[in-house]
Amino acid sequence: MTGEFSSTWLALREPADAAARATALVDTLRADLRPPLVIRDLGCGTGSLGRWLAPRLPGPQHWILHDHDPALLAHAAAHLPRRADHPADSGAAAGEVTVETRQGDVTALTAADLAGTSLVTCSALLDLFTAEEIDALADACAKARCAALFTLSVAGQVTFEPADPRDGEVAAAFNDHQRRRVGERRLLGPDAGDAAAAAFAARGATVTVAPTPWRLGSDNVELIGEWLRGWLSAAAEERPDLGIGDYARDRIAAADAGRLRATVAHVDLLARFD
Repeated sequence: MTGEFSSTWLALREPADAAARATALVDTLRADLRPPLVIRDLGCGTGSLGRWLAPRLPGPQHWILHDHDPALLAHAAAHLPRRADHPADSGAAAGEVTVETRQGDVTALTAADLAGTSLVTCSALLDLFTAEEIDALADACAKARCAALFTLSVAGQVTFEPADPRDGEVAAAFNDHQRRRVGERRLLGPDAGDAAAAAFAARGATVTVAPTPWRLGSDNVELIGEWLRGWLSAAAEERPDLGIGDYARDRIAAADAGRLRATVAHVDLLARFD
């Protein structure tokens, strides 16, 4: 699996991602984990998930960062915290955080690859998997008996304030684009969260899903503008017959002026094996 994610975009979205993630799922997970931990971050990008999650888990921790992009891997490895320092009342022990990197296709991981792994995690990644790849990942985690925490999987719902009568059809076009075929692969897009929940539950995992929406507005003008341009571009590519030029111009102008608010649905999923 490949994709193009600029470090600029990943840095821009990092604060919104951190604000949205379900800390309650991490609290549940932390109670199950026994350090030292081995954590695999799939499609790690710049390492934003590791920077958010490592301080919330007991140490010591060894992070294995997976990505196809060597530049992103190098950045992530250099910017992961080197100690897991916890509030005194968290009940978690502090410890060293070590890092290694693996360049390659994260959809090809097997149970043998995951042997000794405490946790498999990722952020904003599952929509790029196929149904077969989600199934294979769930199977590998089940056989390795390692937990999975998948954060910020796109869920397909977008709500704007103020609303526009064309919001729904543009959102549907974007969702169809997310489900597009890439070569021989049919991406799951907004169906990935449900597919992952079903795949892990079928293998005996205890699965918990939490809504984790972005709530964007005048405090996130740069982010909402960049996200909106990508959202509109994908919808127009999927459905050029919609002719959304005027709609796009109006929406972008409102976003850039701080007059548009958007709630972008995501879900976090925790799967645990007894």
